[in-house]
Amino acid sequence: MSIDVPGTEGYAEYAAALANDWHKISFRDHHQPVLHLIPTAPSRILDVGAGMGRDAAALASMGHAVVAVEPVDELRAAAIDFYPDSSVVWLDDSLPELRLVRERANTFNVVMVTAVWMHLDEAQRRRGMGTLSELLDDGGLLIMSLRHGPVPARRRMFDVSAADTIRLAEAHRLQLVLNVCSDSAQQANRNRGVIWTRLAFRK
Repeated sequence: MSIDVPGTEGYAEYAAALANDWHKISFRDHHQPVLHLIPTAPSRILDVGAGMGRDAAALASMGHAVVAVEPVDELRAAAIDFYPDSSVVWLDDSLPELRLVRERANTFNVVMVTAVWMHLDEAQRRRGMGTLSELLDDGGLLIMSLRHGPVPARRRMFDVSAADTIRLAEAHRLQLVLNVCSDSAQQANRNRGVIWTRLAFRK
């Protein structure tokens, strides 16, 4: 489905190389700033833009019921190859609507949106935040990462600030609980000056 999804440009043709690069970084190393927010009790977790499945598989291995959304066919295929025995439910879906997720009529204790938000334009972000809020249980957590730095060739990315994202989330009944900056986990990105903002909100 990725050919019809703005923001997925440049991922399908490099899926194998990207998947291998991402696979080299552990879930714990990548998400160190937010690990303390991940529930210890079994929970319902939605991973939006799940890529090659590292995070979804790690969360499932902790006992969580995980639904993973990824619109790039090649990345979903890589995820199934990497984690053939995982209990993760994979959906070919995307923000801002997450139509297939909403059709399942599930809500979630945690929604993770990792390295996705900067691919959406302003109108899509407005619609998408409403969708994410609707999918969260009361008391649930939305955990996001925002990329800042040079845009790779052939990618569609926007400069999205933490302040704008916080204002948008608060307009949808989401209260900020974490706002930290961190270096990129990938050395190549660090060399290019890429940094990340980690945000978490509670509904």
